[in-house]
Amino acid sequence: MNCKLTDKSNSLGAKSGKLPPWLHRRLPADTSFQRTERILGSLGLETICSNANCPNRGQCWARGTATVLIMGNICTRNCKFCSVATGKPGPTDRDEPSRLARMVEQMRLKYLVITSVNRDDLPDGGAGHFRDCIDEVRRRRPDVKFEILTPDFRDRQAQAIEILGQCLPFVFAHNVETVPSLYRTARMGGDYQRSLNLLRMAKYSYGDINTKSSIMLGLGETDAEVCQVLENLRSVGCDRITIGQYLKPSKNSLDVVEYVTPARFDWWKQKALGLGFSWVISGPFARSSYFAERDETP
Repeated sequence: MNCKLTDKSNSLGAKSGKLPPWLHRRLPADTSFQRTERILGSLGLETICSNANCPNRGQCWARGTATVLIMGNICTRNCKFCSVATGKPGPTDRDEPSRLARMVEQMRLKYLVITSVNRDDLPDGGAGHFRDCIDEVRRRRPDVKFEILTPDFRDRQAQAIEILGQCLPFVFAHNVETVPSLYRTARMGGDYQRSLNLLRMAKYSYGDINTKSSIMLGLGETDAEVCQVLENLRSVGCDRITIGQYLKPSKNSLDVVEYVTPARFDWWKQKALGLGFSWVISGPFARSSYFAERDETP
């Protein structure tokens, strides 16, 4: 099925400026949220939830879930949609896999999402550290399921795919983030075709695993460009997709061009399902790891 653009009803969102009512969300103050925050802090673990100022961290932490950010919170790139600090990272922490395993034990997790900053300074792009974290968690909790949200590994993709193949199974996720025309503005250092290639390599190399990606709306992309991205992702075998609203995470990040309505996100969900994605979350608060533990489309 092609991503035909015929229904434009409910397509107009709010232009940048005042946050529309459907994007207001408060942090909860219940004991589950506080317990998650306490465990992460006591073990010295970073999360993308906090470093990227994710609007869902309250809801996810209240459910006892979090997306762990490994290899530090300093990124070697400077993407303008992201609030993670940029600079020269320190060496990887050899004790981090052990602390991550202790977190899984204390939180009694059944599904763990692991992501990282870009580590272009490392010979393998950080793939070996992903593997070590998974291996150590499995050693203590063999029943845990994994999703890894990786960087693009730049010119080390084949090496990274081989290393990560030593710790299957997992859901393999890598985000294209936005449409190709906005890469120079929003994702400097990234390359759209490189990202598609990584997803293709993972699908080809790992066989039956699910591959996953994510795209943000509201940065100035056109509907035709979004359709093209969805079709490109399906062409490389991508199984799962999240489509969410870009929200400015810091004062130095890109401005929002448009706030897309919930009705329009529903429309995009149907388009993605029609293209053959097996798992789709599309909504203003959708992020790559939002409800990642669910086996079926929420």
